[in-house]
Amino acid sequence: MSLGANYLMIVKKRFQAVKELADITIRRLSNEELNWACNEESNSTAVIIRHMSGNMVSRWTDFLTSDGEKPYRNRDEEFSTASASKDELILIWEKGWKVLFSSLDSLKEQDLLKNIVIRGESHLVMDAIERQMAHYSYHVGQIVYIGKLIKNGEWESLSIPRGKSEEFLKEMLDKHDAGKQ
Repeated sequence: MSLGANYLMIVKKRFQAVKELADITIRRLSNEELNWACNEESNSTAVIIRHMSGNMVSRWTDFLTSDGEKPYRNRDEEFSTASASKDELILIWEKGWKVLFSSLDSLKEQDLLKNIVIRGESHLVMDAIERQMAHYSYHVGQIVYIGKLIKNGEWESLSIPRGKSEEFLKEMLDKHDAGKQ
């Protein structure tokens, strides 16, 4: 498999992994918890969901052919503190990811070195993908952190639990050693 094809396959897996962290957290939170914010300057999970979805729909719609900041996007509205139900938020969330994955699925290896425009600024497709990965990872980290704040002692780790690093490493080494035999 070529470098470009491998890159596209890997980046899709990475986006899926980032999404899954947020999906698990969103499932664990109630309507009230999804709309909770630490203070007036903080975003709730609901706000982050609206913002990420708005960004995804804008950036990934007609990804190769139009500016990534669409004229119909109302970014300021994404930061509204209006409450939304969990079902509404999940629909908004999935809409953005559907646009992203559909666009990624349509990309070809030769597209990676093309130039696209975001807010009038030119970016290589590969750079734009990495820019969005960093942006979404940043916000998913916020979602997970909010979930941990809210759930506190009820929180179940999404990675290696505290005090379990050596046990996890041994499991991984055993797993990969078994695959070599």
